[in-house]
Amino acid sequence: MHRLRTCAALLRPVTTSQNATSFSQQRTAVTPGALRTFQPFRCYTAPVAAEPFLNGTSSNYVEEMYYSWLENPKSVHKSWDIFFRNANAGAPPGSAYQNPPPVGVSLSGLSQAQALVGAQPNVEKLVEDHLAVQSLIRAYQIRGHHVAQLDPLGIMDADLDSFIPADIITSSGKLAVFKARLSHLTAGGFYGLEEADLDKVFQLPTTTFIGGSESALPLREIIRRLEMAYCQHIGVEFMFINDLQQCQWIRQKFEKPGVMQFTLDEKRTLLARMVRSTRFEEFLQRKWSSEKRFGLEGCESLIPALKTIIDKSSENGVESVIMGMPHRGRLNVLANVIRKELEQIFCQCDSKLEAADEGSGDVKYHLGMYHRRINRVTDRHITLSLMANPSHLEAVDPVVQGKTKAEQFYCGDSDGKRVMSILLHGDAAFAGQGIVYETFHLSDLPSYTTHGTIHVVVNNQIGFTTDPRMARSSPYPTDVARVVNAPIFHVNADDPEAVMYVCNVAAQWRATFHKDVVVDLVSYRRNGHNEMDEPMFTQPLMYKQIKKQKPVLQKYAEKLITEGAVSRQEYEEEIAKYDKICEEAYNRSKDEKILHIKHWLDSPWPGFFTLDGQPKSMSCPSTGLNEEVLSHIGQVASSVPVEDFTIHGGLTRILKGRATMVQNRSVDWALGEYMALGSLLKEGIHVRLSGQDVERGTFSHRHHVLHDQNVDKRTCIPMNYIDPNQTPYTVCNSSLSEYGVLGFELGFAMASPNALVLWEAQFGDFHNTAQCIIDQFISPGQAKWVRQNGIVLLLPHGMEGMADPSALQKACKRHFTLNHLYKFPSSLKTWKYQGILKLLSSFGNHGLIMENHIFLIIFTPKSLLRHPEAKSSFDDMLPGTHFRRLIPEEGSASQNSAEVKRLIFCTGKVYYDLTKERKTRGLEDTVAISRIEQLSPFPFDLVKAEAEKYPQAQLLWCQEEHKNQGYYDYVKPRISRVFNNTRPIW
Repeated sequence: MHRLRTCAALLRPVTTSQNATSFSQQRTAVTPGALRTFQPFRCYTAPVAAEPFLNGTSSNYVEEMYYSWLENPKSVHKSWDIFFRNANAGAPPGSAYQNPPPVGVSLSGLSQAQALVGAQPNVEKLVEDHLAVQSLIRAYQIRGHHVAQLDPLGIMDADLDSFIPADIITSSGKLAVFKARLSHLTAGGFYGLEEADLDKVFQLPTTTFIGGSESALPLREIIRRLEMAYCQHIGVEFMFINDLQQCQWIRQKFEKPGVMQFTLDEKRTLLARMVRSTRFEEFLQRKWSSEKRFGLEGCESLIPALKTIIDKSSENGVESVIMGMPHRGRLNVLANVIRKELEQIFCQCDSKLEAADEGSGDVKYHLGMYHRRINRVTDRHITLSLMANPSHLEAVDPVVQGKTKAEQFYCGDSDGKRVMSILLHGDAAFAGQGIVYETFHLSDLPSYTTHGTIHVVVNNQIGFTTDPRMARSSPYPTDVARVVNAPIFHVNADDPEAVMYVCNVAAQWRATFHKDVVVDLVSYRRNGHNEMDEPMFTQPLMYKQIKKQKPVLQKYAEKLITEGAVSRQEYEEEIAKYDKICEEAYNRSKDEKILHIKHWLDSPWPGFFTLDGQPKSMSCPSTGLNEEVLSHIGQVASSVPVEDFTIHGGLTRILKGRATMVQNRSVDWALGEYMALGSLLKEGIHVRLSGQDVERGTFSHRHHVLHDQNVDKRTCIPMNYIDPNQTPYTVCNSSLSEYGVLGFELGFAMASPNALVLWEAQFGDFHNTAQCIIDQFISPGQAKWVRQNGIVLLLPHGMEGMADPSALQKACKRHFTLNHLYKFPSSLKTWKYQGILKLLSSFGNHGLIMENHIFLIIFTPKSLLRHPEAKSSFDDMLPGTHFRRLIPEEGSASQNSAEVKRLIFCTGKVYYDLTKERKTRGLEDTVAISRIEQLSPFPFDLVKAEAEKYPQAQLLWCQEEHKNQGYYDYVKPRISRVFNNTRPIW
């Protein structure tokens, strides 16, 4: 009986005149076959006073009668039969009971009462209607964004589809439109709802917040509020997220009535920011009408959007923001977000000015900036860094993430609460560039996460001249973000208040969940791809509409003036104020005679350079280590420093082999690498090694991470047990990405000169897919942006090994070509362990890191990892030793130089093949073999000295690679140059 009353109270549709109240119910599990028990509860929607006979002890009697009636309706009095029928049919409390007829009146007099049974709504219909309303609410939450008014131009649907989902009712305020739509939907089976249901009141589910303080609403109001929440200028994609708490959080932010309310000060601040954003572009257009600047016209609300994100993040404790963006709007962001001096920006538009410092510079819309200032909203210090970026629009994404991760690491920000990243994207690039996907997949990896990035898409609804319908297969350009469960907030960029609210929510999301979030600013591009381009060739209808489009600043100003938030005079004064600032800065810029590229540096290294931009130290002292240190690191490398840790049997043999080498005072590649990196850590220099399978090593030689064979996920990194005061060692297997991961490590290395950051390719040729990072950032970075970087690339190379032909070797010529063109970078190559140990050990000295502030490439070996002759003695690494750029002939030929007929220069493992053949033929006295360990910068002095030892010898270069590969074309002219082409080189 209690369940009957509960069901009726739950499902009955109440009228608008009735108060909608809540109720609670407790359920207990019933074991099949066990006795049923009834748990009393309070049902506030069914006043007990309405049926007084259910009070007190009579309820037990009624229950027994009810179960008897269920078995046989004729077993109870007719009046009770009618009561139970009415209650089962859903009659409201007080109506189910009918007074019995007077004495002597026939039971047929109950016919009128019996009619009540048929008049009551069907319970199944009630259930279906409530489920229909819940399904309707869910439909808006899932698909409401498809019908949101996102396009400022009103000519294209943001999702490239004009179809309106059949389970969403729009324009519910217009009854005629609603009736026509409802009839169409009903024919298609629209949840069984009818027009007559519009004024019925339904209980709201817990998965919506549209009710605010109300728990039930009429269907008409439910639809209106859903449409206001999901179908206006904001479209929210979030129902693919598989976390209920996160979904509820988003629902609350967008569904709760009255959430998008702004104070008068907030509106006035927003207007001022819109003025700055708009008038800056107009000023540049007036002064330099024929200059390419990739202006922001059509999406001016980007500036208040970014400032809102920064303000809210600063309020949440963020102290540093690293940003990356393409060229559109970059000058505006530099001026009005980063707060670069306007005269410096205006100087970039003067083509007659030349750079005063080193480098070629770059176009103004590629430049970056670093600035620390007070945030005026929060009155807190905040550091803003906008990374320089080439024309490859999304290439900067992983670089920004790497630099953000590094700054978080160095300041101990393990949760990302103090340092964060913001990435700006274009719609076509966000959908089309694979690096976006690679970067997203780094977002939640332990060694790569930055604990949430805010992505802002400047959605011009066009890519250069390409229509979106030809540029992507997905409905939105932002669909790639769904792979990491990032919520996506689409917003009409011509509604600045909606933009401001969405950006506030995005900043709060990042602060709350430390996950990525996307803000899609659906806008337009008032000019062509650049200011000199003619867009009417390819998008005539779009640009006819754009010419008619009222600027967003004008629309918003008129709105605030109508509301009385500002007066027209105040608005015009704000414009005049900023115009004056621009004019004064323009006049100051005329006094500038030279450009300073270093003023645009995005990643300064404090303490590294002198005031005139030169490194404080260029010395290269000895980098050798005491034998006690070498022995200690060797012992750590050959042991398991954790108790009760079971390692693999094969690894036990490897560690024993290392211990034997330490006892014999010798090292192979793996042990030498251990000593080099370990000595750096001991001296307080952070080491980070990243790449595919680097923890074990592609060739199973490294084993820097040990795995317990009995406990899942239990690992040990012996390198972190070298010294109690050492810095932590980071070694991490990366995702199967080269482009994204190399960009990330480049950004990490950019943050500080006092670290060794290494990226190892699985095979040398695998760097091919990361060539954009090498060509656009590493090689020309210093020339274009005066940017230093100490990243080290480890590229396994060799014609031997188990791999396909293309993976056997590394395209070495490519790097030498880059070096030749740019006089940069310092590309060092070595194969013999003696050389690499000297090289790696040299990083153990702080001075050499300070001196080597340009990047390094090491072509690492494969078969030499275990070659018996490729070992070095401790004597080669003791104090007083240095890296040897060239290893001369040290055998019997060097003792009888006058008799030597051939001097062979080589590099790499071919040296061991040559010495073996020389010994076989008995030519040790007449053939000298010298190894060039450092190919670039080329050791002209050492090559000349070595060749002069053997004046009668024929000079040869030997390599295992084909002539059109390898180093021949690089080495031959340089050796010839040593002797001014007087001695031929074969």
